[in-house]
Amino acid sequence: MRPFLQAIFDGLASGAIYAALALALIMVHRATNIPNFAQGELAMLSAFVAWELQNRGFRPFGIDSMPWVVAFIMAILISFVIGFVIERAIIRWVEAAPPLTLIIITLGLFFVVNSGAGQMFGTVTKIVQTPWPTSPLQVGGAIISWDTIVLVAVLCAALGLVFALFRYTKLGLGLRGASMNAPSAKLVGISVGTMLGVGWGLACALGAIAGTMSAQTLGLQPNIMGSVLVFAFAGAVLGGLDSPVGAVVGGLTVGLLQAFLSTYWHPYGNSLSLVIAFGLIAVVLLLRPNGIFGRPPVVRV
Repeated sequence: MRPFLQAIFDGLASGAIYAALALALIMVHRATNIPNFAQGELAMLSAFVAWELQNRGFRPFGIDSMPWVVAFIMAILISFVIGFVIERAIIRWVEAAPPLTLIIITLGLFFVVNSGAGQMFGTVTKIVQTPWPTSPLQVGGAIISWDTIVLVAVLCAALGLVFALFRYTKLGLGLRGASMNAPSAKLVGISVGTMLGVGWGLACALGAIAGTMSAQTLGLQPNIMGSVLVFAFAGAVLGGLDSPVGAVVGGLTVGLLQAFLSTYWHPYGNSLSLVIAFGLIAVVLLLRPNGIFGRPPVVRV
């Protein structure tokens, strides 16, 4: 019973990180209909921003350091601005380009952000201090860290806010309209360009949650989100690239699958985790391209 329960806790720990990043991938895909391969690196950059604010503060205003919670919120806000600027300064000029062009641009952003973070912050792993206890909890003989508990709680809150945004606000309606039918959205007065920028900003803000919340567990360094992006993308594809709920369910499922394979297929499960993730992506795209919660596009003939 203990190995089974420990596998669940380990799966939740990694799956919550995948789910948070998958949710960010969904936001960009809904805005531009392409996968953003730089999403993981932007999340890593957000984690470094939070670390800088927490340890060095904001010197122009005479602030030497910030509490972790304040640094976390500031990193989310700064990440939103970064995402908005990237879309308005770069992506907007190639909105009508073929999807391959947009994908290549996001890959270029991946390398620029990764190498830039290495130059600015160094490659030595940073230690992140958080306000909750470092000693884990014991449940039924298995252990679960406070990092996992807090991350799952924040993830549920973020999912609830995204649901409320798209369901009950004019901004959410504008985002949905701009992503589904841009020409019609323009006819009813929606600023499609602004909505696309907001979509990228929200994606970077959600990615900031994944990067900042996982920095203590994974260790903060420029390559922290490299493999995480693969598993997050697998979760997004599994859940459906147009479903926020599917992104969370898919990310948690991938994390649990990885944990159970590592526990009950030792030692091959852990070493083959990336292969299994790519295999999962291929199987889902072949059997159900829209994912578990995704809906096939409706085309009017």
